[in-house]
Amino acid sequence: MIRRRTALTGTRSAVRAGGRWRRISLLAALLLSGVSLAHAQTFRERLPEDEVIYFLLPDRFENGDDSNDRGGLKGDRLRTGYDPTHKGFYHGGDLKGLTARLDYIQALGATAIWLGPIYRNKPVQGPQGHETAGYHGYWITDFTRVDPHFGTNDDLRAFIAASHARGMKVYLDIITNHTADVIRYRECDDCAFRSPADFPWTRRGGPDGAVINEGFLGEHVTTAENFARLKRSDYAYTPYVPKDEATIKVPAWLNDPIWYHNRGNTTFKGDTTTLGDFVGLDDLMTENPRVVQGFIDIYGHWIDEFGIDGFRIDTAKHVNPEFWQAFVPTMIERAKARGIPHFHIFGEVFTDTADPASLAIHTRIDRLPSVLDFAFRAATIRTVAGDAPTEVLAQLFNADVLYEGGSHTALTLPTFVSNHDVGRFAWFARRTFPQASDEEIMKRVLLAHAMMFTLRGVPVIYAGDEQGFTGDGGDQDAREDMFASQVDSYNDNRLLGSSHTTAQSNFDTSHPIFKAIAELARLRHEQTALRRGVQIIRNYRDVPGLFAVSRLDEQTGREIVVAFNTSNTPLHANVEIDPRTRAFTSLHGQCTSAPAAPGSYPVKLGALDYVICAASSL
Repeated sequence: MIRRRTALTGTRSAVRAGGRWRRISLLAALLLSGVSLAHAQTFRERLPEDEVIYFLLPDRFENGDDSNDRGGLKGDRLRTGYDPTHKGFYHGGDLKGLTARLDYIQALGATAIWLGPIYRNKPVQGPQGHETAGYHGYWITDFTRVDPHFGTNDDLRAFIAASHARGMKVYLDIITNHTADVIRYRECDDCAFRSPADFPWTRRGGPDGAVINEGFLGEHVTTAENFARLKRSDYAYTPYVPKDEATIKVPAWLNDPIWYHNRGNTTFKGDTTTLGDFVGLDDLMTENPRVVQGFIDIYGHWIDEFGIDGFRIDTAKHVNPEFWQAFVPTMIERAKARGIPHFHIFGEVFTDTADPASLAIHTRIDRLPSVLDFAFRAATIRTVAGDAPTEVLAQLFNADVLYEGGSHTALTLPTFVSNHDVGRFAWFARRTFPQASDEEIMKRVLLAHAMMFTLRGVPVIYAGDEQGFTGDGGDQDAREDMFASQVDSYNDNRLLGSSHTTAQSNFDTSHPIFKAIAELARLRHEQTALRRGVQIIRNYRDVPGLFAVSRLDEQTGREIVVAFNTSNTPLHANVEIDPRTRAFTSLHGQCTSAPAAPGSYPVKLGALDYVICAASSL
């Protein structure tokens, strides 16, 4: 009953927005998608750890409607943001194009789509001569509408309905830390951070300045009574909003500088982490209860109206813990009321080390349910795209106890090896091994993805990795177009496993990496132990080479042994197993049919290869 009500409610919501024709199109999507209505109604039951996530930036995926390429704006690229030849401007990808490619994403084995931010952005910003566009979605001016470059709110409804009809979930990328760069300071353009110690909230321009905000006890006292005393925003700088942008932000309350920190740019250290402007972007005062409630209202609306299935939180560590402690449980309850029992929330907490402590603290203090596993990425970069010993992986997983909820929470951590900020795995492998053949680099890419799909956590595929994209580094250099690109610095890249370049459309379901990932996704779907199973570290070394684990089915205790070889030479080794296991079958690679002795299982691995061996009896 609950599931049926959820599915119908989602359809009615779209009908109200689009009229009778929308009713017909959405029901048609449900009936003609190739997935039964019953299946479409049960996808909500899957736990976060059951998913395979596909992450993409809408602007760089597929162009389904060239009439919105300029977002309804006129003029050159500095007005419209559109220049398909420049890596820092809009290229034309949109929600209609994405919806048309859902079959491709589903064929890869993805069960959830993490959509880069789709909210209305400031089209262009940056100093003269260094302008770029908001194609990535992180310069929001209107938190209530889809950016016109991507389409309309109805286009988003149609995409979500089509995804849900296939049993696929949709996660929205959200931002609460900042808005677009609109607020200016009278004193400077690129302003250095001014701390509360040197520029108190209660004085104008320093300790000796005029008394303002009398009685305000600072941002750490997060009560409405305290913030009612904060009436002026000119304690560190003199903020103002240019007249032509005075009402650009939506909801309207966001246009008042009183809701921002106004202390200059973060240095990403100390109190600047939560109080400073993120590279000039207007940093919200998330300690203020009015701001907290404002974002609860904003993102609660996206749950209510669109029936989305989760949030990826951008720049989570740049927001004070009290905000998340209020925001997260409210969103989860809002989702449950909408018939979404397993709403997945995971925060971005950037780290470039394999030590998970800096991630885990945000599950304990901020009470985030999950975080992107940057430590997993760092460990695979070091061991598979590098030459670090496999004990690095053991150290990573042994620290799962640090997360709030321990190993259970670790099962829900989205793991990844590439993304739009830090770059593609293949680029790191080529950087470390410049003399390596393309065949070797592809083996390393496949091995890293095998780890992502078979070790604990929720695998996240970054769009393009499955087509052999390699990139030129991080940020804009790792944001290639999936449709035919006009960017020279993308099109000169040598792709793996293909003679194509990014100058051609790359949606090849016969690509060897695509096929390998699809097979891994199939195995993960079929084997509960690979999704939810307890992970036991079996073997690792103080040099490159063997890393082996057992995944145990939570219901039956059945063991799956996964063994990897991170070295460039073949190896023979014995892996510790459950002494009761008597026989194995192969899920991938050449698996010996029986243990060598109770508790000892022989594995034979080629260079940069892996096996997945399932116990067939005890």
